[in-house]
Amino acid sequence: MKKRLVILTGAGMSAESGIKTFRDANGLWEGHDIYEVASPQGFYNNPELVLDFYNQRRRQLLSVTPNQGHYNLVSLEKEYDVFIITQNVDDLHERAGSNNVLHLHGELRKARSTANPKLVYSWDKDIVLGDFCEKKSQLRPHIVWFGEDVPLLEQAISLTSKADILVIIGTSMQVYPAASLIDYAKINTPIYFIDPKPALSKNSFNQLTIIEDTASNGTNKLCKLLTQL
Repeated sequence: MKKRLVILTGAGMSAESGIKTFRDANGLWEGHDIYEVASPQGFYNNPELVLDFYNQRRRQLLSVTPNQGHYNLVSLEKEYDVFIITQNVDDLHERAGSNNVLHLHGELRKARSTANPKLVYSWDKDIVLGDFCEKKSQLRPHIVWFGEDVPLLEQAISLTSKADILVIIGTSMQVYPAASLIDYAKINTPIYFIDPKPALSKNSFNQLTIIEDTASNGTNKLCKLLTQL
């Protein structure tokens, strides 16, 4: 029976593919305050700005490809039951071939109704004012904004609590509730943390292995370590 490998990925996972993030820009995202473009209030105040912001992100996503780190995680499915919980709204894990991906913060290539969050549509073109759902309500990006509930959090907690091995890649461990998932891992679960600037220390967890590197290089090292278990 294969061991269950749960992998939490953040912005650093997709950085090598060219996906821009706000993590290293002093809280600004493409020159915008986060709350202007990633909050319900921001959408209420200026829906055109918010739609344009995500339209640009979507166009960029369609122009990039998965990096070696994404493919390395796919290769682990040969030996493990791999479940990926990602904070990223891109679909690069899926395009690389990963089979079990949970998007904690939504998906850029989907749109949803402002009236009924269960009405979600695949969407690769721009969303503009006047694009309506079947209930005649405006569409918005299928993104979990600051101040909104995280609908898949309980599912993510359940997956993490059942991990035989936990891997964390490319996250600052500062965005909650995603950063709290590590607390749900069973005691003495082996944890591997991959990041060029790791936000965890070995003092925090008994079974923690820190790989201070990029996603691609770090997952190369991870694959070698896991073959030794």
